[in-house]
Amino acid sequence: MRIATASATVVVIVPRGMRRVASHPVRDRDSAASVGRAVPAAAVPSDSVRAIAQGRAAAVRVKVRARVRDPAAVLVPAVGESAAGSWSSSSLPPSSRTTPMADFTGKIGLVVGVANKRSIAWAIAQVTALRGARLVLTYQGRFEEHVNDLSQGLDPAPLVLPCDVTSDSDIEAVFARIDRDFGGLDFVVHGAAFAKREDLTAPFSQTSRDGFAMAMDISAYSLIALTRGALPLMEKRGGGSILTLSYLGSERVFPNYNVMGVAKAALEANVRYLAADVGQKNVRVNAVSAGPIKTLAAAGISGFSNILNIYKDRAPLRRNVDTSEVAEAAAFLLSDAGRGVTGEVLMVDAGFHVTGM
Repeated sequence: MRIATASATVVVIVPRGMRRVASHPVRDRDSAASVGRAVPAAAVPSDSVRAIAQGRAAAVRVKVRARVRDPAAVLVPAVGESAAGSWSSSSLPPSSRTTPMADFTGKIGLVVGVANKRSIAWAIAQVTALRGARLVLTYQGRFEEHVNDLSQGLDPAPLVLPCDVTSDSDIEAVFARIDRDFGGLDFVVHGAAFAKREDLTAPFSQTSRDGFAMAMDISAYSLIALTRGALPLMEKRGGGSILTLSYLGSERVFPNYNVMGVAKAALEANVRYLAADVGQKNVRVNAVSAGPIKTLAAAGISGFSNILNIYKDRAPLRRNVDTSEVAEAAAFLLSDAGRGVTGEVLMVDAGFHVTGM
């Protein structure tokens, strides 16, 4: 049954072997509507259908709000079926019945990997803060000034902490501070990634051992380390959501992406294994795989402008994506709206990933 605003109509989808008994329009002024229900054809003699439609036999009554802002699909169980499988607002978290599903009011989030205003991690920080999240931002070394300056634009002002994701002691210090100041954590955004320039530009077979280890440590292993640190704080909040950032180079070969492509492949494998590991604690782990965007990391990829042009020409939407679009998708996965999604890599690339050539 579908309910819409203004002169809406109740529509009952009748499975095979069932007969529609009655339906009628629902108007805004109605506080409730009686709708006939689907019953097995064999159970209703043909001469009884009219009597039932006229209300002389029992009918299922579905309460309908006088004014429904958004259409909602409602399943009406057939005779003999349990109503347990039908949809109702009571199946939603209490907060989602009165607030937007991507609302972050009262939530505490950690965002790792902000470098400057073009960072995808920064776009996610802005979207979640705008919707009510209280944030903790971390910076690595030389980015301290950038992150502190950006943080001044958020309200409330976030807590800004140093964190080198290759240092277990730094990671432990960040979570200890979050625990002390907030007593828990609801979500983590992992946007840390790095590879040596020479390991991106040289033939892949010439990748250095230490360069490979560094790329894997910063870009992939750090997600494991952050998840381990976040888990006890998320358990205090009844669960949480962890999100990382990937790219299609994890699956396909892109010029001059080289060791970073391998690191992203490992990162996406981490998402799946971590999701399986921490799911029983009501903690979800997902990734967003964004199309090419002019970030600081992209500046290190030779020929990046060519990749941008190819996406624009071949993606089904015939354009590239921007950080705000990626941030909105990330907010979905981080919020209660994505509470049933884990172990997923969500592609936000204007559809380029579905193309063959």
